[in-house]
Amino acid sequence: MAAKSARKTAAKKPRAKSATPRKPRRKKAEPKSRGLTPADVASDSVEYPTDILEGIRGDGGEVLGVYREPLGGHPVVLAVLPIDKVEPTPYQRDLSEPHVKRLASAMERLDRFLDPVIAVRKEGRYWTPNGNHRLHASKLLGAKSIVALLLPDEDVAYQILALNTEKAHNLKERSLEVVRMYRDLVGARREGAETGFAHLFEEPAFITLGAAYEKRPRFSAGAYHPFVKVVEGFLDLPLAQALPLREARADKLLELDDAVVSVVDALKARGLQSPYLKNFVVARVNFLRFRKDGGKPDFDATVERMLASVHTFNVDAVKREDIGRMGGGPADGDEEHA
Repeated sequence: MAAKSARKTAAKKPRAKSATPRKPRRKKAEPKSRGLTPADVASDSVEYPTDILEGIRGDGGEVLGVYREPLGGHPVVLAVLPIDKVEPTPYQRDLSEPHVKRLASAMERLDRFLDPVIAVRKEGRYWTPNGNHRLHASKLLGAKSIVALLLPDEDVAYQILALNTEKAHNLKERSLEVVRMYRDLVGARREGAETGFAHLFEEPAFITLGAAYEKRPRFSAGAYHPFVKVVEGFLDLPLAQALPLREARADKLLELDDAVVSVVDALKARGLQSPYLKNFVVARVNFLRFRKDGGKPDFDATVERMLASVHTFNVDAVKREDIGRMGGGPADGDEEHA
């Protein structure tokens, strides 16, 4: 009876509220409630800047057609371009050579490739924010030209990265992509606060983690991402002023990482082995796990407190079963786990 009563009491106990509010579930749209009909897409009434059409021909390409894309009705040019005038945007993720070779082998077997790249015209060149692996595979096979969907708005080159599903992003790739995009916007002297570009960067943590990856390519961001997501927010500062602050935060993360690695090395010296030792140490010093209020903690104060905890970490108190209970998910992509 006592056990039954205890179970009832436990069942009535309210669950603790999550510190991070859940996003509202997206409502499913009514069928056929948005966009254009096939006739609207193919309508020859669509207007397109003649200078772009003339530019394509002047660059040695050919316009195959103009249409309106079916979701928002924006004009698109279907064109074939000289392949040597097409290049990836300077801020997207690094090329995967194995992926390029696999794709080239498949294209060679089929003797065809039917998936156009997306491109924007920039000073007689063509940037493709979505199609880098396809472009390099075509070049590997010695192709003379490549079919592209040409968009008139250069800013789409930033936004289209969110649609890039050609090869799934891991944390490192996405973070580097974001910080490179950030630097490109700063170099182009784009005005406006960082908050105004949130839709491009997706998550403020990516900017800071990307800056850390630039300084240390083998940085294990997966261990730090959970708490960095909590403490980071988009800054109400111009990009050129916010970038040094992001770099300073990256330096603090790397300082924390150095201290964590020292603890991990000490645990290994005691004979404790696991690919998740770093995650274990960071989780142990991450006091944010126990916070109950929904306020946003300060980045610097959080890292300083965690750093102090790492410096006083009691390696001798860690038991093998502690790490076993910690478990951990699969390693994230190309990251290194010390």
